[in-house]
Amino acid sequence: MCFKSGRSLVRRKEAHQRMSPEEQLLRLEKEFAEAVVKNDLEAIARFVADDWIIIDADGGIVDKVRFLTVVKSHDLTHEIMESDDIRVRVYGDSAVVTTLTRTKGKFMRQDFSTQERSTDFFVKVDGRWQCVLTQLTRFAK
Repeated sequence: MCFKSGRSLVRRKEAHQRMSPEEQLLRLEKEFAEAVVKNDLEAIARFVADDWIIIDADGGIVDKVRFLTVVKSHDLTHEIMESDDIRVRVYGDSAVVTTLTRTKGKFMRQDFSTQERSTDFFVKVDGRWQCVLTQLTRFAK
């Protein structure tokens, strides 16, 4: 997230604080998808905890470092990342967000297109939501 002035940053933080936790998490999901489509390495890294992992649709585990490495190398790019059927459940300083997500892009120069149920587990640390785990479940074709 890039801001033109300190005043703009303060206004955005104040607006964010007025949002309900559910609204904050919905906004984070949207901003994360935008960062992935833009291949914005720094923005992606801010949304997830240092020990974040993805359990992919095949049951494999991908850690933050590996994910960011393939993004940085452009071995993984996304043209589309769209979610709907979004459900947010907040439990104090933790939350679960489920979505139906469609993606299209390239991995290792090969086209891919997926439709997956995504489950993101968030924790609030120092007043900021961070994703600690993403579980992907692919729909049968």
